[in-house]
Amino acid sequence: MRFDIISVLPDLLDSPFAHSILQRAQKKGIAEIVVHNLRDYATNKQKSVDDYPYGGGSGMVMSIEPFARCIEALHAERKYDEVIFMSPDGETFNQTIANELSGKGNIMVLCGHYKGIDQRIRDLFVTREISIGDYVLSGGELPAAVLVDAIVRLIPGVLNDETSALSDSFQGELLDAPVYTRPADWRGHKVPDVLLSGHEAKINEWRHDQALIRTQTRRPDLLED
Repeated sequence: MRFDIISVLPDLLDSPFAHSILQRAQKKGIAEIVVHNLRDYATNKQKSVDDYPYGGGSGMVMSIEPFARCIEALHAERKYDEVIFMSPDGETFNQTIANELSGKGNIMVLCGHYKGIDQRIRDLFVTREISIGDYVLSGGELPAAVLVDAIVRLIPGVLNDETSALSDSFQGELLDAPVYTRPADWRGHKVPDVLLSGHEAKINEWRHDQALIRTQTRRPDLLED
């Protein structure tokens, strides 16, 4: 699976993709993550990629031409299943969307900055707009890193234990149950006896009940959906 990420600040993405699961996925050849510097596609001497908004108002708007050159150059190299713009007014990202996108082949991700991007980029090139929450960040780089991380870990062969991703919170529309490890007794705080019983059916029943309780308490909206 390949991700092409277009950013005006590509260095922001160096660390998220160079460690842990994402690093291993790339070393295994399961995922390919390429970050493109939008300024490389600017033709003016200053390499600027923004301009004042028509109609006045505060802030700067990212220009259509650098984005168009980069997007068209990438389209000339391969076919993309999705061109995603990370935006606070997009559909809210969740596990269902991550599951869906993990089955794609090539995904392009556009990172905005400043006041936003020229609407024509969204109208002409973008196939999907995604938000990671109802708040505004300085740019789309951190949301892009969240998107890629959530998708890549679902690709078969990325995690050492492939069943791990299937038991995460939200996979069964429930939050995950509490988890414990050694020691079994820490300063009088003990691990529930059922987890030490070795009885798989009872353990699974306990985990489901705890997941349901936790979801009812913390995210009842998931049960309503």
